Amino acid sequence: MGFLSQYIHIINPKLKHIYLMFDNGGNLIIKSPKVSQQKIEQLLLKKASWISRSRERLHNKKGKALDFSGNLELYFMGMSYPLVLIQHSKKRMQFKFDGSKFTLCYHTYDEILFQTHIDLFYKREAQKYIPFHVDLWAEKMSLVPSSLRFRKTKRQWGSCSGKNILSFNTMMMKLPLNVIEYIIVHELAHIRHKHHQKDFWQLVENYLPDYRTHTDELKNYTT
Repeated sequence: MGFLSQYIHIINPKLKHIYLMFDNGGNLIIKSPKVSQQKIEQLLLKKASWISRSRERLHNKKGKALDFSGNLELYFMGMSYPLVLIQHSKKRMQFKFDGSKFTLCYHTYDEILFQTHIDLFYKREAQKYIPFHVDLWAEKMSLVPSSLRFRKTKRQWGSCSGKNILSFNTMMMKLPLNVIEYIIVHELAHIRHKHHQKDFWQLVENYLPDYRTHTDELKNYTT
């Protein structure tokens, strides 16, 4: 079975079907009612191509869930930087970026807490950086949001509410500047057009003629 033998099988008697999925760490998860091992292996062989493609896509995604057990890197403004873990005697955890590398100093090894500090870094940077660029583009487009919000999400980079509140994913700070600006223009355009029809895309193109290049590049990243 090779790589197909690497999976986590969760049995739930309430399920009627077998489900295949990947968790944030790239592990293959099988959820099923109580079935024979032979049936699981048959399904894995049947879905081998899909599993292989999905694993490769997850591996190539920039910004995938961190594995703190090996060599680490973090993306910031479109660039990759090493993350160095240093254990020290101080109880307080410190997370720093000096322009060439990230350093996380810790007392007790705790991956959840590590991720929390990393997320806080991106949130602080987003709150410092994005409002300035929103103001620049809002003036150019004559489209002003009612307010800005920031949070980490898994599904989208940004959104515009019916009341013209713009919400931005703090993980945007992983992206290159041109892609960040595309997301900002995209959401500002929704102040005028609450859809993705022709008028909306024409407005985006008026300010970013090469926006399609940015949308393609954005596919290389995951929230």
